[in-house]
Amino acid sequence: MELKNKRVLVVGLGRSGVASAFFLQEHGARVIVSDSKSEAKLQKEVPALLDRGISIETGEHGERTFRDQDLIVVSPGVPSDQPQLQHARSLGIPVIGEVELAFRFLQGKVLAITGSNGKTTTTTLVGEILAKAEKKTMVGGNIGTPIISLASQSTPESMVVLEISSFQLESIQQFRPWIASILNITPDHLDRHHTFEAYVAAKARIFENQRAGANPDYAVLNADDPTCVALADKVEVPLLWFSRKQRVENGAFLQGEEIVFRLHGREQAVLSRSDIQLKGDHNLENVLAAVCMTMVAGCTPQQVRQAVKEFRAVEHRLELVATVNGVTFYNDSKATNVDATIKALESFPGNIHLILGGKDKGGSYAVLGPLLREKVKNTYLIGAAADKIAAQVKSSTALVRSGTLERAVHQAFEVASAGDVVLLAPACASFDQFESYEHRGRIFKELVHSLVPVTMGDRS
Repeated sequence: MELKNKRVLVVGLGRSGVASAFFLQEHGARVIVSDSKSEAKLQKEVPALLDRGISIETGEHGERTFRDQDLIVVSPGVPSDQPQLQHARSLGIPVIGEVELAFRFLQGKVLAITGSNGKTTTTTLVGEILAKAEKKTMVGGNIGTPIISLASQSTPESMVVLEISSFQLESIQQFRPWIASILNITPDHLDRHHTFEAYVAAKARIFENQRAGANPDYAVLNADDPTCVALADKVEVPLLWFSRKQRVENGAFLQGEEIVFRLHGREQAVLSRSDIQLKGDHNLENVLAAVCMTMVAGCTPQQVRQAVKEFRAVEHRLELVATVNGVTFYNDSKATNVDATIKALESFPGNIHLILGGKDKGGSYAVLGPLLREKVKNTYLIGAAADKIAAQVKSSTALVRSGTLERAVHQAFEVASAGDVVLLAPACASFDQFESYEHRGRIFKELVHSLVPVTMGDRS
């Protein structure tokens, strides 16, 4: 892709947008960036761009700005059906995302992971296993490091492990992973995709450019997830399944207490379930997916086992924060949809004080009912979605209208008994009160660490 002297518009000034603008400029493009947010809300991003001499449009997307370009690069947070983008396409202006831009310059082999839940854990674990196997490993994407930032560092020997969101997959054209995995699909981001079917279709795009043949690409799917099973007919490359419930023809499965990898009739015991340090059946599934991807990538069972044994929970994903007065606090701020909250609740036997709420993403909270009745003592509601959540779960749990995260933490601590768990698993996005789920998780941890242990007499 030739960029020198091309007029390129970058839409959206998130991490990937800023990184794309820098990359494009370094490759000779004449770059302008546009973001609908005001300049005051972009104080962190604007100075660095201006220092590079990059033009900035804030507060609106000008029609002429979009019309007078050779290429438009869209950040994941910008809806692909935005009117200005649709008009640009009608004029024949290429519109691609940061993933597609990066792929045109990446060297090496790409391993891509998507799914409603577990992406960050699985992506990180795959990277750890490949590094343990002494492969030149790079990790990025939706996990935090923009993919475009990896392009200049990549070499033909690189193994580039990417967490990919449905937003990122909307705008791909040639993006072609060597190994691609969908971990699971449950309703999420319906505020963006509008229907579950459209969300599934966006996820399935991860396979669309893969090729079979003498040196084929590989697809990895969850045999225990009905939506993933239904996607198998769309896969045209060798397919590996992972399952904690059944034996699979090719892939990874749980056999007793052993995780077994089977390929072309040959079976290898890779590790024991006891080697996994992560809580919950969902993390067993994440490990099974990672086994599929890394074994087919050339790792040995010993390398996989050692990396899994050393692996701990990633930040903001069922992360143990502290135990105060016998009450244990877990940070699962990355549980930004209902299914993630279900998986978090399933990881504990009961006695949970659950913090729910944030920015609604269009799904239903009613399905939480059975687990709330079974495992939760109190539910503390925060953020913009509080009224909707309350209406849908009020018959299943005792509700406390906390409003803010700070108040929820203190209210839960006041009533929790030794042996109880306070769990932040919001089932919502964070953008009503926080910059990101990471920001929300950090604040939660700060609040927990600020709690002062008290004696029973002090509580009475």
